Amino acid sequence: MAERTQQPPSKRLCCRHAHNGAFRGAQRIDGSSQGEPRTKSPETLLDIAARRVAEKWPFQRVEERFERIPEPVQRRIVYWSFPRSEREICMYSSFNGCGDDVGSSGENDDETRLPFRRGIALLESGCVDNALQVGFHLSGTVKEPATSSEPEMVCSVSISFDRCKITAVTCSCGNKDIFYCAHVVALSLYRVRKPEQVKLRLPISETLFQMNRDQLQKFVQYLITVHHTEVLPTAQKLADEILSQNSEINQVHGAPDPTAGASIDDENCWHLDEEQVQEQVKLFLSQGGYHGSGKQLNLLFSKVREMLKMRDSNGARMLTLITEQFMGDPRLALWRQQGTTMTDKYRQLWDELGALWMCVVLNPHCKPEQKAFWLRQLQRWNSIDVCPLEDGNHGSDLTNLTNSLPQGPAGNPDSHSKPHRTVFTRAIEACDLHWQDSHLQHIITEDHYTNYCHQDQHHNSLFDNRGWPLWHEHVPTACARVDALRSHGYPREALRLAIAVVNTLRRQQCKQLEFFRSHKKELLHKGVTSVTNLEGWVGHPLDPIGTLFSTLLEVGQGKEEAAALSIFLEEGETFVSLAVETALIGLGQQRVMPDGLYAQEKVCRNEEQLLAKLQEVDLDETLVKVFRKQATILLEAGPYSGLGELLYRESVPMHTFAKYLFTSLLPHNVELAYKIALRAMRLPVLESTVPSSDLSRPQQIMSVVSNRYPRWFTLSHIESQQCELASTMLTAAKGDARKLETVLESIQKNIHSSSHIFKLAQDAFKIATLMDSLPDLTLLKVSLELGLQVMRMTLSTLNWRRREMVRWLVTCATEVGVFALDSIMQNWFTLFTPIEATSVVASTVMSNSTIVRLHLDCHQQENLSNSARTLALQCAMKDPQNCALSALTLCEKDHIAFETAYQIVLDAATTGMNYTQLFTIARYMEHRGYPMRAYKLATLALSHLNLSYNQDTHPAINDVLWACALSHSLGKNELAAVIPLVVKSVKCATVLSDILRRCTLTTPGIVLHSRRNSGKIMSLDKAPLRQLLDATIGAYINTTHSRLTHISPRHYSEFIEFLSKARETFLMAHDGHIQFTQFIDNLKQIYKGKKKLMMLVRERFG
Repeated sequence: MAERTQQPPSKRLCCRHAHNGAFRGAQRIDGSSQGEPRTKSPETLLDIAARRVAEKWPFQRVEERFERIPEPVQRRIVYWSFPRSEREICMYSSFNGCGDDVGSSGENDDETRLPFRRGIALLESGCVDNALQVGFHLSGTVKEPATSSEPEMVCSVSISFDRCKITAVTCSCGNKDIFYCAHVVALSLYRVRKPEQVKLRLPISETLFQMNRDQLQKFVQYLITVHHTEVLPTAQKLADEILSQNSEINQVHGAPDPTAGASIDDENCWHLDEEQVQEQVKLFLSQGGYHGSGKQLNLLFSKVREMLKMRDSNGARMLTLITEQFMGDPRLALWRQQGTTMTDKYRQLWDELGALWMCVVLNPHCKPEQKAFWLRQLQRWNSIDVCPLEDGNHGSDLTNLTNSLPQGPAGNPDSHSKPHRTVFTRAIEACDLHWQDSHLQHIITEDHYTNYCHQDQHHNSLFDNRGWPLWHEHVPTACARVDALRSHGYPREALRLAIAVVNTLRRQQCKQLEFFRSHKKELLHKGVTSVTNLEGWVGHPLDPIGTLFSTLLEVGQGKEEAAALSIFLEEGETFVSLAVETALIGLGQQRVMPDGLYAQEKVCRNEEQLLAKLQEVDLDETLVKVFRKQATILLEAGPYSGLGELLYRESVPMHTFAKYLFTSLLPHNVELAYKIALRAMRLPVLESTVPSSDLSRPQQIMSVVSNRYPRWFTLSHIESQQCELASTMLTAAKGDARKLETVLESIQKNIHSSSHIFKLAQDAFKIATLMDSLPDLTLLKVSLELGLQVMRMTLSTLNWRRREMVRWLVTCATEVGVFALDSIMQNWFTLFTPIEATSVVASTVMSNSTIVRLHLDCHQQENLSNSARTLALQCAMKDPQNCALSALTLCEKDHIAFETAYQIVLDAATTGMNYTQLFTIARYMEHRGYPMRAYKLATLALSHLNLSYNQDTHPAINDVLWACALSHSLGKNELAAVIPLVVKSVKCATVLSDILRRCTLTTPGIVLHSRRNSGKIMSLDKAPLRQLLDATIGAYINTTHSRLTHISPRHYSEFIEFLSKARETFLMAHDGHIQFTQFIDNLKQIYKGKKKLMMLVRERFG
């Protein structure tokens, strides 16, 4: 707490005649009062009366009420006015909630740093000294022991108090914080624990009244002498004003006394440093969620709840200060301007802020003027344009559903016209609620409020057929009342109302079940899929189910005493089972998925939080009965249940809830567990068609929820939960063929994501092939079937995991057996692309590792290989460009199949294959020892090729050189046949000259093993090389003219080198020298304008 450096001004003026006896000397407080009693003697009437007066009456009223107050009475009132409980002191000096063990100091390191724990440590180590109580003011010194970094420090502490509340504190330590410092705590606890060791005097004004003039003058002069440097200027100023007849100080009767207690008009509340609260909240907000600021703000919210529970008026006051800082956060305007959303953690803080205001305004003992003040305040915040909306950045068109109970004013007129609901809207609406309903008052105030003669015949009956009270109100609003009662320190009243609300929910569930059973045929025939709850209970801003669950569970686990209320429990039922049943009812409610990203995320998060709390409860026989009962009802409740037969297309899925039910019920009722899980697998929002019966929804729902394709921002998470549910069922069904088949059908019908089905297939495979047991063949087949479905789903769509999926499927089929591999190869065209079938499937099947893994004999190996070769040939027929080479490779060991594959290549060569593919296959043929086939394929490839004059770095050049070398090696005839193709396809002079030079180095056919040649090098003057030479010279001439068209000076030297290479080719001809000379002369004439270039030509070539 930020302690002030100066003593606060007195709250009231004191002026009375001195009528009491002298109160002299340093008298100590009677030890028989506040501490541990020394004797067993009963408390005196004086102490009893003084204690009550000290709690309720300001001391000024006591003085005005009685003309003369005996000194012993004054002393006891002053004594009892100091706080008697450490609980509030703890609350104002630590973030942690304080229980009955506030006095213990054996805590962890984090807690020992809290002011309260440090204060206890200082107290117990004897650091408190000079404790003095003067009237309603306590002072003392607290010694702060020296540390390695700080010297010993003595702090002067002053505390003002009134009616058992600390109203002001100061400490010389200068520490600034929301909470009281450790020194204030130490002195306060010293007064609480050791009151007999505190010197007590009456208020200083009483002492002064007892002095005569000489004593007063001596008193003042001594006071000035001791503190002359601090008080002398002030003393002189006061003396001047008193001596002046017309001064303001002489116009006032009496004089202030800081020790005289509170005046009648003073508000009686604990000291709270508002400035520090505002500064701390502002600091936390500016940190934007870093450095644990979000945690600190949540701790502040918890502190507000703690204050409300203690019925401390500072709870609402502190919440107001926090809200003002939240509303002033500059990020709100920035986010609104940029159109961006606030962070999720920050959004949750706003939710808690709205929920806290709901609790504040629903205080059952709130005064009307206080509620009116809060309403004005909330409306002011609500009207600010940056005020966050209830469902994030997405507006809701829901009408005011909170004030469904007809009471008080008709409701807020603006709530119907304003489409967007802010975080304060519900609190504003709650200001119209009251607690004066007689039935409600009976429920919350009486333990045995029943009516056993009541007939439960009407929908809104006040009692059920057992005579137990019901409370018909909009469920979130009724639960908000429960939360408000708990928050304001009325746990017993909250429990009574919670039981009535839960009984109402159970009665409503039974009525809905009866209605559906009586109209089942009619409803199923019509296919009506309407949702009766537009505002779901799970994920609701007020968290109604969570409130009921916590209220009942606290009682069931012994945190609250409520034995008298056990009459409202059925035989064998407990408060824990009632809490669990309430949670199951809420989680199983069929409810529409809200609009907007944040609202949808909140539904998922709230459901997971509630399930986490349920999982902490140990299941016993009673709870198992509850699970069975609710599971059965949820399955049979039709459109009222998310697990019923009729499901609205945009209902919140039940996957996560059903997984919890499944695992809980499985050890006790297998069939029921599977019924629940299989029913919950549905996800109709992903179905391609919408049932026409959806159009027959009630008009009210039609007007609120538009008939549109929904935007489910959490769909990926929902599908993951659906996948988790399916995986859980697969794991549990291991070894049960019938169950596995049922689960498989459900997966194939309801899961629409290939990646999730693939994950399930992998999960099933892992479970089926655990190392510590034999493979489960049935589960393996399920895994394979799921893998086949994935293959079919992703065959015609892009999926970056497709190759992994294909490889995994082959592995799975291998694990299943030969028949599975043969089956996928027989039906490959529905599962794989041709290239996948050949490069992955057939190749893996024919690998040695697969043969060894399957333990196949020779006959089985041959059959499997034949299937793979057949697959390869079929793929080659369908996609020769990509599969022909693989088919040839796979068919190498089977002559007929190999010939078939080769013929497929030849047939496709003229139309469907490009030169790159043909060259690749041709090289493969040469490598396998088929040069003539390679030659034929090379000629076909050349016929597809077109190499222009400037493509001297084309990737096909090596293939062209290889083809010419192959033809040259085969003989003159083959070379003569290929040269016209080369001349036709290749226009690049450098490539042609390279081919020409290679052909003149060796004799054609000399490299063949089985042929003998004449040993003569082919003549350039005869065919076929003459044709190649002429084409090469012609290419050089054409290329030269082309390059000279757009040549720049920086390319002149490169051009001269090019002409040098051309000359070498020209000189290979019989009359080449003459041709080249004529060529150069022609260039000089045509391009004589390029003087510098022609000069270089003349220098090199004459």
